[in-house]
Amino acid sequence: MRKSTIALIIVLVVFSYVIFGSILISWLIRSQPKLPSFSKNLALIEVEGIIADPRVVVRQIKKYSKNPAVAALVLRIDSPGGVVSATQEIYEEIKRAKEREKKIIVSMGSIAASGGYYIATPADIIVANPGSVTGSIGVKMELPILERLFKKIGINFEVIKSKEHKDIGSPFRQMTPRERALLQDVVNSAYEQFISVIVENRKLPEATVRSIADGRILTGEQAIEFGLVDTLGSLEDALRIAANMVGIKGEPRVMRERKRIRITDLLFSQLARNLLIPKLKYIP
Repeated sequence: MRKSTIALIIVLVVFSYVIFGSILISWLIRSQPKLPSFSKNLALIEVEGIIADPRVVVRQIKKYSKNPAVAALVLRIDSPGGVVSATQEIYEEIKRAKEREKKIIVSMGSIAASGGYYIATPADIIVANPGSVTGSIGVKMELPILERLFKKIGINFEVIKSKEHKDIGSPFRQMTPRERALLQDVVNSAYEQFISVIVENRKLPEATVRSIADGRILTGEQAIEFGLVDTLGSLEDALRIAANMVGIKGEPRVMRERKRIRITDLLFSQLARNLLIPKLKYIP
């Protein structure tokens, strides 16, 4: 038998084994019981304390909303609100997550008031405990005036400024009527933005929103009556609602980040970060 014939036979035998093996493997795969699919998961994002630095929450929302394995985001809000700009950054990222067709469910903890409520408004469903403190729709600006104190201890300040209002809100002197009016306009502008956000996202009549947007706090039970909240329940209820919305059967798989304590958080308290710095706040 020629060498070429032997080589051809060997090639045909090897080829036959490859074909047979592929068919066998394919049959074995099809015959295996289907494993539970984790292609649809929930992501739990916690918003706690004063909203002053939005970066951690924004990063999580962005990460999970871009993850195709995550079908819904559950925001657990336990916050009295915070700085207007930081609140609005979180709000805008939540809106972008919805544009990526992610379902958003909010679970209110002990408090989700003012800025804490602001970031809840874009949610598909807002779940509150009956006793959750929410509402407090409004804006404030706090400016410490230390002029008398410094005079008592013999400290004076002189300011060289380019224009009249460059040191508006200075703690070293009394505010003028003109300055008070200017800052009131700033507060009013932020307040109108808050009203618009609620009207747009909660689909409520503006008159209804304004009737309760006087800074008052509400329980979760009261908030339902005004349309600020959709239903009552716990975090577990919110997770079940989220799972049902995206078609997850059985116990949902929940993705969440471990909390990390940063050195800066230990070194600088909220008081230290905000001392003598006027800031607009969505906070009771």
